[in-house]
Amino acid sequence: MKAIEFQTIEPIAPDAANTAATGLPLAGLLALAMAGFITVLTEALPAGLLTQMSKDLAVSESLVGQLVTIYAIGSLLAAIPLVAATRGWRRRPLLQTAIGGFFIVNTITALSDNYVLTMVARLFAGVFAGLLWALLAGFASRMVADSLRGRAIAIAMIGTPLALSLGIPLGTLLASWIGWRFTFGVMSLLTLILLVWVQSAVPDFSGKAASSQLRVAKVFGMPGVKAILGVTFAFVLAHTILYTYIAPFLAPPGMSDRIDLVLFVFGVMAFVGTWVIGVGIDRWSRRLVLLSVALFMLASVALGVWNLNPAAIFISVGVWGLAFGGVPTLFQAASANATGEAADVGQALMVTVWNLAIAGGGALGGLLLDTYGASSLPWALLPLLLLAGFMTWRASMHGFPASAQK
Repeated sequence: MKAIEFQTIEPIAPDAANTAATGLPLAGLLALAMAGFITVLTEALPAGLLTQMSKDLAVSESLVGQLVTIYAIGSLLAAIPLVAATRGWRRRPLLQTAIGGFFIVNTITALSDNYVLTMVARLFAGVFAGLLWALLAGFASRMVADSLRGRAIAIAMIGTPLALSLGIPLGTLLASWIGWRFTFGVMSLLTLILLVWVQSAVPDFSGKAASSQLRVAKVFGMPGVKAILGVTFAFVLAHTILYTYIAPFLAPPGMSDRIDLVLFVFGVMAFVGTWVIGVGIDRWSRRLVLLSVALFMLASVALGVWNLNPAAIFISVGVWGLAFGGVPTLFQAASANATGEAADVGQALMVTVWNLAIAGGGALGGLLLDTYGASSLPWALLPLLLLAGFMTWRASMHGFPASAQK
């Protein structure tokens, strides 16, 4: 059988005419960060609005949870083909097309009374998200001199932890005041503002043609890659099962009106976790992965045992957020180290697995919710986390090497 081939895009060199000689173009980089913020908010906000959306759309909470699943499927299916098909487009119009897509789908979501139409809108939201994530890092790197690329990308990507720590809990709180439809409408308004911001602050660049093909099968077979992808899938699947259905989980202890605060605690601690990982990743990456898995397991057990105790829930969610915050950085760094010069293909595999886990988490969590109830969710995470910890421990030679510890 012919080996599967993966179309890659060459690393994009900065356009001399548009690259700042010194300093960071903060206005443009923050516009990119805002794009990431809106993308994450669009993806995850239904997790905090399950009860409201369920009543308004006249479907079960588990079906509303599939709005997260279908979003991930859209990104999963469309990201690579869209990037390959649009590699010759000028970059800023392409970025604005992706951002404009969010205006359309969020407006449809806000106005729709039909669950099927809402699902279609969410599918296309995922499509636009897949394209947008493929553009942000390349844009940031082309806006600055070579010596500033790392800092520029870091600024452009800060929208993700901000969306988790502030955007989602504030969006949930806003929905409790004015309704979930108006909350999606506010996101559409922010998207229009962002389009103007991008036009004024983000430079335009020419597209680049791909010049080579790499085989996915070869990269997948590199030492350590399977372990990294397996750990990523198990960890993100466990996270998504609980995060997507946090609203019904909080109903029995009478915390339905405190979802925004619970998500805020999660987001703040995730932000702290990101900082901790950033400090220690170069010396203790393997230990930090194992610690993250262990903390998540501890939080899952506590949520299962004390699922009716509000204080215990707040503490456990904080530990969960701390465990989750830095794992994207840990997994991406491990993938880059394992794949070397084929890091772009490794990252594509990582994105694919990540979205598969999100889609699977929404579907599996909904099945568990309907079959066994919300109290079963924390216990369902333990086998997945045990598997993640075991695969990390076994990957001491490649993937998460013990030799990297100092």
